[in-house]
Amino acid sequence: MGALIIRRTLTLSLALILSLSALPSFAATAKPAPKATAKATAKATAKATAKAKVTKKPVVKKPVAKKRVVYKRKVVKVSPSPSPGWPPKGFLPDGNTDEIYAKLPTTKELLGVLSANPNLSKQMKSCSRYACGAVQIASYPGCTWWEITANVYGPTSDTDVTSIPYGNLRTTVAPTKAKQIVTVLLLSTEPLKPKTIVKNINITCYHSPRTELVPTTSYTSTYVAPTPTPTSTPTPTPTPSS
Repeated sequence: MGALIIRRTLTLSLALILSLSALPSFAATAKPAPKATAKATAKATAKATAKAKVTKKPVVKKPVAKKRVVYKRKVVKVSPSPSPGWPPKGFLPDGNTDEIYAKLPTTKELLGVLSANPNLSKQMKSCSRYACGAVQIASYPGCTWWEITANVYGPTSDTDVTSIPYGNLRTTVAPTKAKQIVTVLLLSTEPLKPKTIVKNINITCYHSPRTELVPTTSYTSTYVAPTPTPTSTPTPTPTPSS
């Protein structure tokens, strides 16, 4: 069926400049008044000559023409995002054909993925109550679907921290394209408590047609609460009467 298995244990601004050029001011000038002339007469008395009146023309102000403001658009060339390198950095190969890769994301990496993926962020809310894990997967040729299995471990009891299996987790993932990196949350219904972990993660990439609906998540609990060891209460010995 062409399946690969990988096993790994978890952990311009635009500047607007408005330039107005100084326009020259224009004013009308007064014309010189004509000179008055006196005519000589035979009489002894001279006649008064009429004075010429000087009238000033009103000053006509020309409207100031505003320059048209031109917004310059800066062209920003957007270069395409570089294709991710292969194999992806920090991922481990399956070891046989180096066809599929897997990685346990750090808390910082996981938070970055969750901030850009509302669906995963919604799923992550249950991890405040139940044991969860996370893994990133990728395949060189792509997969028709994925199957991921894991185990949930936890302490034997509140007083005994010996790790024992709590249950089995199975997750299926939708098809992925070649070199596509997908982050998968491994969600269980095991109540979260200290020392509870998800480990023994097995990843299978299928190239054959799907035989079931995906994606799905299922968890089967195998935890059996330890039976407390009964403590014997000593029987008091009767004191012989005198």
